[in-house]
Amino acid sequence: MEHQCQCGHAHDETNLGVQYSLHEKIDLQNVECLNEVVEGSGAKIFKSWENRLDHTEYVESDVDEELLFNIPFTGDVKLKGIIIVGGPDNSHPSVVKMFKNREGMTFDEAGSKADQQFELIKDDYGVHEYPVKAAIFSSVHHLTLHFTGNSGAEKTRIDYIGLKGEWSPGHRHGVTICTYEAMPQHGDHIDPENPFDDFSREIS
Repeated sequence: MEHQCQCGHAHDETNLGVQYSLHEKIDLQNVECLNEVVEGSGAKIFKSWENRLDHTEYVESDVDEELLFNIPFTGDVKLKGIIIVGGPDNSHPSVVKMFKNREGMTFDEAGSKADQQFELIKDDYGVHEYPVKAAIFSSVHHLTLHFTGNSGAEKTRIDYIGLKGEWSPGHRHGVTICTYEAMPQHGDHIDPENPFDDFSREIS
């Protein structure tokens, strides 16, 4: 099946659906969304491809139009694409800034130069793919997305974020502490019945 978004191109929905499965590799319990109205709603928009147009789950910004996601993965990801379905009317976000491996990022820190940035178009079908620079977004264990601006609404709404890429197990090694026991010596074992036995043998 093909759909045409505002970019003017037709998109093959079937092929995209197979590729956009990285939501399964996100550590959803530790996803952080700053400036969300409902706590925990930001993590719920990382849905399966089949549920991307389910508008019952969405995140909406609170005091202004900005939203910031800190997204940890369960391993290392080579990110290749992103799809974004925004809210109705003018609440669709207009810009997303992407940062690699910047854990715990805040709005103040998001003012720095992004690793990549896209101007977003309204995509009602969730088929418009933004091509991420895989050479830059390789070995990603944490992704930050900073959404700014919309088409004039007081708040920004996002219904779906889809991620495409390759996942591999992470290689994080903790500190291993080993305790070694020296070879026991005969003198380490004293007969409780005759504690002076070893001493007497040494001086005899």
